[in-house]
Amino acid sequence: MDSQPQGILVLCTGNSCRSQMAEGILRYLAPVGTQVFSAGVEPAGYVHECAIKAMKEIGLDISGHRSKNVSEVPTKNVDLVLTVCGHAEETCPAYLDEVRRVHWPLSDPAKAEGSEEEIMDVFRCSRNDVERRSKELLRIE
Repeated sequence: MDSQPQGILVLCTGNSCRSQMAEGILRYLAPVGTQVFSAGVEPAGYVHECAIKAMKEIGLDISGHRSKNVSEVPTKNVDLVLTVCGHAEETCPAYLDEVRRVHWPLSDPAKAEGSEEEIMDVFRCSRNDVERRSKELLRIE
């Protein structure tokens, strides 16, 4: 990437886990003035409690976020669409075709099974993966 994006849209299916964590991390890491949004092509209507918990562990509060449809995002300032699941990549709205797109094939932590701690471990791994990818995207050491 030649220059830093000025507006980033993180797109997922439900906008409840991966995209919410990515929005929180990118907002924290991106240069001042960068707008970061997240949305879903089929919004779940909630932000997953484990995603909120995993983010709080690294000092980022996404408890005020809400799951929203891509149509609610002011896309005129978006110059990078970041899809974090295959369904969002395949169904990304046509009006975003002119925007640079990057796909991160992240597994869905909401599908994790096991004890509460095992599920949280899956969310932590997902959060850490998003943080690593975000730093690479923004060229942060």
